[in-house]
Amino acid sequence: MQEIVSNLPDSKSAYIELHYFPCLAYFACISCYESILLESAENYTKQSYRNRCNIRTANKVANLSVPVIKGNTKQRIKDIKIDYSENWIKDHWRTIASGYGKAPFFSELAPVFERILHKKHTFLFDLNLEILTNCLRILRWKKEIRLSNEYFRGLEAPNDFRDRIHPKKTELLADLYKVVPYTQNFGSDFVPNLSILDILFCEGIYASDLICQSSVNPQGHNF
Repeated sequence: MQEIVSNLPDSKSAYIELHYFPCLAYFACISCYESILLESAENYTKQSYRNRCNIRTANKVANLSVPVIKGNTKQRIKDIKIDYSENWIKDHWRTIASGYGKAPFFSELAPVFERILHKKHTFLFDLNLEILTNCLRILRWKKEIRLSNEYFRGLEAPNDFRDRIHPKKTELLADLYKVVPYTQNFGSDFVPNLSILDILFCEGIYASDLICQSSVNPQGHNF
């Protein structure tokens, strides 16, 4: 991985922030680009996917949220520390195992993510980066990952996906992601755009093609 010097992303790079176990729309966006430029100069945003994700359990869609140590409101994302005063890792993994323990690919892939969580990263950014790196490896997507070191406002570029995938901005998803149903672990009603964990545990090696089908980007796909 390479940190870039202050320059704008090129047309072959998806410009996006890091999320915690990102949703399918996130991967649908980056599937079309040769490389990923991760926003590392932004300030932390509360109530976003930067520290939370949605997974499916037997009775509901569960929200998993990583607690962070509260600092000032203008902390850089790379400076946000994870709060371990409560055993959130145990709660997250228990919920994940309960939801996907019987999924076809859980036993194969679960050790990867369990190991990442139990490393107890100091910083949220580092946790999310390791999650993304391993998801790309599982999907067999060979994409260069770079980090920005300057924040650019209002690029209005088609490959600028920053803040376009947000729990409170669901109306923006139609331009990024189309629903492609697959067999989920519970219920007959398909729940779209869950965490990447859902499709990996349920579909395994077939997840890559399904994600690409869900992309609305006209460029084609680059792995």
